[in-house]
Amino acid sequence: MSIKKILLIIVVLIILLGVFMSINSRKQTNQKITQPFTDNPNLQGDEGGAEEDLFPLSIEALRKGEYPGSEITIEQALGLGSNYNRYIASYKSEGLKIYALLTVPTGERPPGGWPVIVFNHGYIPPAQYQTTERYVAYVDGFARNGYIVFKPDYRGHGNSEGEPAGAYGSNAYTIDVLNAVASIKKLSEPSQTDNRLLITDSNRIGMWGHSLGGFVTLRSMVVNKDIKAGVIWAGVVASYPDLVNRWRRGSPRPTFPGNRGSWRQSLTEKYGSPEENPAFWNSISANYYLKDISGPLQLHHGTADSSVPIEFSQTLEKQMKEAGKTVELYTYSGDDHNISASFNLAMQRSVEFFDRYLKVK
Repeated sequence: MSIKKILLIIVVLIILLGVFMSINSRKQTNQKITQPFTDNPNLQGDEGGAEEDLFPLSIEALRKGEYPGSEITIEQALGLGSNYNRYIASYKSEGLKIYALLTVPTGERPPGGWPVIVFNHGYIPPAQYQTTERYVAYVDGFARNGYIVFKPDYRGHGNSEGEPAGAYGSNAYTIDVLNAVASIKKLSEPSQTDNRLLITDSNRIGMWGHSLGGFVTLRSMVVNKDIKAGVIWAGVVASYPDLVNRWRRGSPRPTFPGNRGSWRQSLTEKYGSPEENPAFWNSISANYYLKDISGPLQLHHGTADSSVPIEFSQTLEKQMKEAGKTVELYTYSGDDHNISASFNLAMQRSVEFFDRYLKVK
């Protein structure tokens, strides 16, 4: 056999060996990510592998994270609302300074402190976002009814530090909100400088979310047991398989610097489609952890919502009931993504829901 033929055979064998090793490596990665998860993985000790073995977007990875928050700093007093004070505040999340809108009721503080609503806003172009704009009537609806309201801006929004990574291809916004929950527990009376007392009741924290903020709310509630009740308006509350397959083409899909809305493509290329690798896609979906949700949910959705399909809320209602959890769904005929025509009714129902589960009777 000639030297040329021997060299050719060696080259072919090297190529085949490289292909085999590449395929085997991908199989091992998928096996690590797609192993079955339990209904309550956070009660299984160290089972499921070390944190570095988990895909960063998974619910398991969120549960293994630490969210200490920080002291809340009052950056600017904005003056009185109808029966509450308004402030621009800040706190820390993963070392980043995150700004937030804060309202604190006036009057006598209840025994144990004020109940709290952590308020998760929907998608607004990060460069256009301002802490005090948008959702003014929404915040007022809760603040005037005796709640501390804490509305984080999310990283990269307005003056907040960091990059706006998006909610669906990154856990960054959810991490900011989990740190907001920890921070709000440390809030003391902003008007006092000496002998400051904590003014929030850590056992009465609720969460409200709209659209993208609904997605963040659902994820937060299957991770953090401190959130006692949640209200979601027009929420992106579908599982990841449904986000990939059922979010209709006409729906706005925001893009972000460094992301460009490519999370569907990048995840599919790396882990296969939801049909090919269902365990992976379920592991990053809050919907598959509803047996561990921290409290009851109230859902609101307009039937004419052109941004987020109403079926997302309808499916979540069904999944919550199948998990044996408390859920309410209100639909509003002909109403839009913001539930504009039925705003007062939806707000009344939301306040009553929080009153039922957060206020001392």
